[in-house]
Amino acid sequence: MNAARKIVVEMVKAAAAAAVKKPRKKAAQAAGKERAERPPAALPDTLPDSLPDALPEEPAEAPAAGRPWFLYLIECADGSIYTGITTDVAARYAAHAEGKGARYTRAHPPARLLGWEAHPDRSAASKAEYRIKRLTAAAKRAYAAALPATRD
Repeated sequence: MNAARKIVVEMVKAAAAAAVKKPRKKAAQAAGKERAERPPAALPDTLPDSLPDALPEEPAEAPAAGRPWFLYLIECADGSIYTGITTDVAARYAAHAEGKGARYTRAHPPARLLGWEAHPDRSAASKAEYRIKRLTAAAKRAYAAALPATRD
C-alpha cells in the first residue's frame, strides 16, 4: 500500500470515528423516545485501484490560468489610496470613475491610477492585496512608485 493510500485510509477512518463519537440529539430523543443506534459501517482497509490516478505520488502542477489577475492602486480625489484586484485594470478603473465600482470609490472618486502589477491567479492577487491594504498611505505611495507599471 503506497503512502498516499495509507494517509487517505487513516483520514477516512478518523472522520468516521469522529462522526460516531457524538450522536446528534433529535426532537424524538429530547421527548424521551430513544432511537436505536446503528453501528458504523465497516471501512475497507484498502482503497480501489483507481485511487492512484486521483492521488498521484507527487502533486501535479496546477493548470495554467487563462487570464492573469492584477493588483491595482488608485489615488482618490481626497488623497486616499484604494487598492483592489481585477482581471482587466482599464475596465475596472472606468467602472470606478463612473461610480459603478466599489462602494469606497463611489464616496471617494478616483483621481488617477497609481500603478498595477500582474499575478498568476486570483489567490496570489488577493494575498498581495491583503498585504498592501495593511500598509500606511505613505508606504502604499512608495510601493506604487516602485512598480514598473506605474501610470501617471
